[in-house]
Amino acid sequence: MSKRDEYIEKMKLQLDELDAKMDKLEAKAKVAKDDMRAKYKEEMAMLREKSKLAKGKLQEVKAAGEDKWESVVTEMEKVRDAVIHSYNYFKSQL
Repeated sequence: MSKRDEYIEKMKLQLDELDAKMDKLEAKAKVAKDDMRAKYKEEMAMLREKSKLAKGKLQEVKAAGEDKWESVVTEMEKVRDAVIHSYNYFKSQL
């Protein structure tokens, strides 16, 4: 497996794990008090949207040629870090 393939697989695994964590977090948010449930639902929607963006960026990484590989990887890591940061913030609010 090439270094590129390893990176793509690693990133996919990280995003899949994050989605699983979001599922658990969403379940916790569903049992929150009524006044907080709407806020959590809104936050979760934004978090899911960021996750979709990260998966889209992963598709760009897969399709990138060697000439754009470094810049696409840098963008991918920024998007991934933003999703993780948003997840951690949301988790801290529960």
